[in-house]
Amino acid sequence: MATDAAHQKRALRAEHRERRQNMSTREREAATAGFTENLEAITIDLSARSIACYLSLPTEPNTRPYINWAESQGIRVLFPISRQDGLLDWTVGEEQVETEGIYGMPEAVGELLGPIAINDVDLIIVPASAVDSTGMRMGWGRGYFDKTLGSMQNCPPVYAVVFDSEVVDSVPRERHDAPVDGAVTPTRILAF
Repeated sequence: MATDAAHQKRALRAEHRERRQNMSTREREAATAGFTENLEAITIDLSARSIACYLSLPTEPNTRPYINWAESQGIRVLFPISRQDGLLDWTVGEEQVETEGIYGMPEAVGELLGPIAINDVDLIIVPASAVDSTGMRMGWGRGYFDKTLGSMQNCPPVYAVVFDSEVVDSVPRERHDAPVDGAVTPTRILAF
C-alpha cells in the first residue's frame, strides 16, 4: 500500500517531468551551459580526480558536456549501470558507446567494475526530480542511488543536478531516502 509520501512524490515527479518536456531548445541550451560551468567549478574546487556521473536523458539536465570536459582533464569518470537486483554496477565506458539500460536509461558500455567501485571516487553527481532546502533528494522512484549512497561508509560529496525550479522548500520523505551534500542548477551551486 502506497504511503502519503509516495503519492506526493508521484505527483511532484509528474509535474517536474511535464515541465522538463515543455522546455524550449533555447532554455535547454542555456541551462546546459550553466550546469556545465557549475559542475566544472565543483570538480575543480574539490580537486576531484575521479567522479561518478550519470548519462542524462534528453529531458534531464545535460551532463555530457561536463563529462567530456572531465575526461579531457584526465579525470576518471565512472558511469552507473542498473542491475536487476536493484544495485548499481559501474563502468568507465572505455568504448565511449552508449546503450539503453534495463529501464530505458542511457548507459555506458565497458567492463563492469562491480557495485563497490564507487567507493574510490572523489565526487558523485546524481540525477534528481527535486531537492529541498535541507538537502533531501527526491529521485525518480527506482531507489538505485538511495541504495548506493545509503550503503557507502565513506561517501564523498554528493551533488544532485536539477533545474532552478526543482529546488523546493521540502520534498516528501520516506525512510529509505538519502540526502545529498549539495545541488547544482544552471544558475547556482548550493551546499547543504
